[in-house]
Amino acid sequence: MLRLLSRLSFCGFLICCLGTTAFSQRERAQYPPSLADAFFSVNVGYINYPFSNLHLEPGFIAESVEIPHTGVRLMLYGRRVNDYLAMQISYMRPVLWVIYRDLNGMQTRNSVWMNVAGLTAVPSVPLGDRFTLFGELGLSIVTRHGFRFDGEPVVKDANYASVLLGTGLKFHLNEKWDLMLHGVYTPANKKARQPHTVFFSPGFQFNMRPLSPEKVALNSTSGYFFPRQQLQFSFSTNAMGYGVNSFFSDGIIPVFWGGSVHVEKGFSVNYYRNVFHGHKTFALDVGAGLSYWETQDFQTPFLTLSVFPILRFNLLRLEPADFFFFYSLAGPTFISKVVIDEEDTGARFTFHDYMGIGVNAGPARRIAAEIKIGHYSNGNLFAQNAAVKIPLTFAVGFNF
Repeated sequence: MLRLLSRLSFCGFLICCLGTTAFSQRERAQYPPSLADAFFSVNVGYINYPFSNLHLEPGFIAESVEIPHTGVRLMLYGRRVNDYLAMQISYMRPVLWVIYRDLNGMQTRNSVWMNVAGLTAVPSVPLGDRFTLFGELGLSIVTRHGFRFDGEPVVKDANYASVLLGTGLKFHLNEKWDLMLHGVYTPANKKARQPHTVFFSPGFQFNMRPLSPEKVALNSTSGYFFPRQQLQFSFSTNAMGYGVNSFFSDGIIPVFWGGSVHVEKGFSVNYYRNVFHGHKTFALDVGAGLSYWETQDFQTPFLTLSVFPILRFNLLRLEPADFFFFYSLAGPTFISKVVIDEEDTGARFTFHDYMGIGVNAGPARRIAAEIKIGHYSNGNLFAQNAAVKIPLTFAVGFNF
């Protein structure tokens, strides 16, 4: 039941992309219904979970415990029910993990990572035109990955449901943007030896409102090409190594993720459908894909079946072709194997992420080509989370 609730919570991120059956040019120029009153927010601030030797299993003691206090909380998807109530799905974690040093007199350094997912109701009360006071109440799912010493558990893995409480204040800059101060709390769990968690932070919120008729008309009559649908075939190979993956996960621009399971090759079939586009640059698509993979180390075969949102940014439009950058995040995925090359990926449910560059070419822009890298992981939703690294992938598609 707990895993089912976790999956439903994070799959909610994709609901914002699936709430339309519109196909006409004009309808794609307006936000789909599930986005028209949605919001997304980012908060960075102070987090505390007072881990100590009291949270170790009997027989163990550490010389010191380091607790980094910088944390992040994301509202993956929020939706206003009315002027006084909203629902939201959140994800909260520290930037750096807790460290237990020098266990039982030995020179050791062991980390404990944890995160808190939330599915909460947010009642609010306006305080004039600019300020809104809000509360927060609902379900939290706490996930912790511990460590062992000489084969014995010192901090055990944990995954359990609890409550999440919070309050805060918003300042309305304009129709689209809010600034906020807020705090949240989830209680300790004695059975799991888990301390309470508190988080205080400033942040910002982006509010999506239905576009005006004038803006819809501008988007729909711009004359720029946004493909309605695409059927795509792709091939992945590590023949050129994982340098691109490493550059974007460990290099100067850390905007992606690596993985401990290395894919050697793979084949995919994907279908994309546009649900919204702006005047010239931005488009939001949803996709579905079936993939076959083989790993580098043990040539282990496995399958994935995913649905995912795609953010596309048309950066350069020329007469022979349109060039774009794309990024897909948190696509709910079924993975056919849990333990791959002796690495535990956590569960048969995971998330699919990928990024790359592409082109729509030809007089009618019927041919599409992409180069991308990919990644599968459960986002620390489960205690085990060995990620899968997908190397360079070459794709060709047909727009229709």
